[in-house]
Amino acid sequence: MKLKHLYELDGIRALAALMVIVYHFTVSLESNNGLLILIKKISIFGGTGPSLFFVLSGFLITRILLATRNNDSYFLIFYTRRALRIFPLYYLFLVVTYFIAPPLLSTSTPPFNQQIWFWVYLQNIAATFRWPNAGPGQFWSLAIEEHFYIFWPIIIYTCSMSKIKSIIYIIIINAVLTRILLLNYGYATGYFTLTMMDELAVGALLAIWELQGKLKSQKNFITILAFTIVPGVCLWFMPSISGQTFIKIFKYIPLSFFYFSFLGILITLNENNLLKKLFRHRIATFTGKISYGLYVYHILCFELVRIHLNIDNIALYFILGLTATYVMSSISYYTFELKFLRLKDRFSYSSVKSRQVVVDELNT
Repeated sequence: MKLKHLYELDGIRALAALMVIVYHFTVSLESNNGLLILIKKISIFGGTGPSLFFVLSGFLITRILLATRNNDSYFLIFYTRRALRIFPLYYLFLVVTYFIAPPLLSTSTPPFNQQIWFWVYLQNIAATFRWPNAGPGQFWSLAIEEHFYIFWPIIIYTCSMSKIKSIIYIIIINAVLTRILLLNYGYATGYFTLTMMDELAVGALLAIWELQGKLKSQKNFITILAFTIVPGVCLWFMPSISGQTFIKIFKYIPLSFFYFSFLGILITLNENNLLKKLFRHRIATFTGKISYGLYVYHILCFELVRIHLNIDNIALYFILGLTATYVMSSISYYTFELKFLRLKDRFSYSSVKSRQVVVDELNT
């Protein structure tokens, strides 16, 4: 049975990408202007964009895996389709970063021993333990997602539904314990795979709720939202300075369940609901379509605008930087990424058995 495409989630991808772009833009600004300082403080929440991406990815990937795990080519199809979506743009941009961008930015190419972590998707590990590394700073989250793609299909394929749910809770608990361990030794917790995996696990839990039929009612999601919105926002805006280990350890839990409930509510809204229509708007869905490129290219595009146009007006700088990012991402999508995406049709789940098998298991 073919999964229903949830078009509003394309708009969520757009939201997450724009949150990251705004965050990276404002965090680099230095100004004594009161309004700008206020905007900068508010935009700190844009730094939770990767968390929204993680919860969304955990949900989408898990629902695909659950729906297709009875297929004979389960592993081949999943890994091939993921590779066709992720690898081409990822490695293209590494080539751009190390060999094309330096002359444009008047910088030098870093030595290969600092690049290597990015070529093998270990940049987040290098960042955590402060090993010499140089590459696209935003790529830490892509490494975490890739690590999730490696082991999660195996869990879904080999474990019963009850065990999968138990593993999800174990991952959440383990993330908290690992954050405690890293902080005890003086390491950062915001880049390491095991410390951030709980957000993907929370998204996976949403996929299980979908199979259990819990996405037909908003009641549970509204309750969770009510209990998580205040602590989630407060913990994120509190300064995570040395000594405030409680914040660093626990701030991701209410945040991930806040996004969990937000996604749940959005999915269960009536088709004519204004919020749902907003996230399904063609501008939102288009932005979601090119969101991978937006995430990959935005820092480079803003830097090129800053260096070559030398604009003093901050608003104009943002508009031109964002426009350049949209243009670059659109060109990348239609002239490069789409060539590989079309190859995914050769690896379809055409022989997937009915999801009723999985639903029946949930009810036993």
